[in-house]
Amino acid sequence: MHLQHQKCQTQKTSSPKKQKKELGLIKPHFCKDGKDPLEKVKYRITSSQITNTEGKVIFSMDHIEVPESWSQLACDILISKYLRRNGVPQTESETSVKQVIKRITKSLAKEGMRLGYLSKREADIFDKELRYILVHQIAAFNSPVWFNLGLWHEYKIEGQGGHYYWDKESDTIKITSNAFQYPQCSACFIQSVEDDLMGLFDLLKNEAKLFKFGSGTGTNFSNIRAVGEKLSGGGTTSGLMSFLEVFDRAAGATKSGGTTRRAAKMVCLDIDHPEILSFIQWKQKEEQKVKVLIDGGYSSDFNGEAYKTISGQNSNNSVRVTDEFMKAVEEDQEWQTTYRTTGEVAKTFKARELWEAIAKAAWTCADPGLQFHSTINEWHTCPHSGPIRASNPCSEYMFLDNSACNLASINLVKMLNQNGEFDITKFTHTIDTLILAQDILVDASSYPTQKIAENSHQFRTLGLGYANLGSLLMLKGLPYDSEEARQVAAALTSLLTSQAYLMSTQISKKMKPFSEFERNKTPMLK
Repeated sequence: MHLQHQKCQTQKTSSPKKQKKELGLIKPHFCKDGKDPLEKVKYRITSSQITNTEGKVIFSMDHIEVPESWSQLACDILISKYLRRNGVPQTESETSVKQVIKRITKSLAKEGMRLGYLSKREADIFDKELRYILVHQIAAFNSPVWFNLGLWHEYKIEGQGGHYYWDKESDTIKITSNAFQYPQCSACFIQSVEDDLMGLFDLLKNEAKLFKFGSGTGTNFSNIRAVGEKLSGGGTTSGLMSFLEVFDRAAGATKSGGTTRRAAKMVCLDIDHPEILSFIQWKQKEEQKVKVLIDGGYSSDFNGEAYKTISGQNSNNSVRVTDEFMKAVEEDQEWQTTYRTTGEVAKTFKARELWEAIAKAAWTCADPGLQFHSTINEWHTCPHSGPIRASNPCSEYMFLDNSACNLASINLVKMLNQNGEFDITKFTHTIDTLILAQDILVDASSYPTQKIAENSHQFRTLGLGYANLGSLLMLKGLPYDSEEARQVAAALTSLLTSQAYLMSTQISKKMKPFSEFERNKTPMLK
């Protein structure tokens, strides 16, 4: 997110020639000769074949151009998931990594100019620097960028509209008529849901929109009334768990981004919800059913009949716990759950009873996880705009409801030079380039709801991280679980964070700070 910059006090000089020329947002580092880095790489022709657990071929493609240095796994991912297959004018498919990278970087450069980030000269530099980063696997964007970006810009491919985007000319949120002119480029979403039947099915529809284009989503379902609570029209509700089973089935039927992987989703529930124990034990009990079915002769394959007959297999589940609950566990106190409609006490537990139920379920089937609500919100950069109640499917993105985050990862091993030393200049330049690219993506993209589009434009949340830390430590001869290794990780994270914020201030000088900054200035600077 952009930090507000301090207005520069420019020293007056007697001659304009002595004034320092303002630098642009991007400078050449990898491509100082101005040549296309894709033309300097050695390539090979390869094929990809992917089989399921039974050995049956579920995907194959031949004669694809890839860099010689890429591993077969990297090639398989590119070919099976990121190459645009069919529907491309004049060709039936992308057949080279060069085509994929060009459509991404050229599109970002064009959008950077359209939105006012870059001059034509800067856009050309930015395009080449980003090509170098991607083809040499120095960093990578999240999957929706590879899936969707550039399909319209390069190939004029159109898709079903109905998403929402920020229109620069009118400064308003509009609805897309073509899915790929403003593509879905964020991988991680957090959506809200209200205690309303139509609201639940609106969320179901919006989840499908996200899964269709390869993204994941998380939601805190604690607003939903519990089983047995009264309905306004008479009768009682079937409860939260019955609806979670519906959402689980829908996610299982969806293939993210048209690929062979399933949808990614997170389900969060507060520790004071009346159905919290059922939620904690949901997957654990369903896994017990699977064991019985497998013992009865049904296939143990995840896509087999045993797993198809149970629920709860298509999401990560997390319990949101507060400091008050943790204190109750420590002191062996009671813990009360409350009805959503009346606020009255639903059931009283021993806090340690719930705590041990969480531990047993997690040991049995790896779910649920824990999200420490109080601590998370103490670190919240924008608390004056609302609390953090949930996360994306993998929990690396935690922010307001109805928000989205574009992710990218830097490959730390690529930061080692020939002498085995960490190249800090290369690292910081890569950070600068990616932060600029990700910020351009915010307003070059579309979102499944108007509120998410509004929040994305107003908060501009970006997620930049690193990969291959373990490999880096091994190459440096450092034990993974050592104080020295932790110091390396801390230093790298600190440098990444500070450089990202520094680049953010440079963007703010040109594009102004994000609109919710002033409202959250104190916690943001904290």
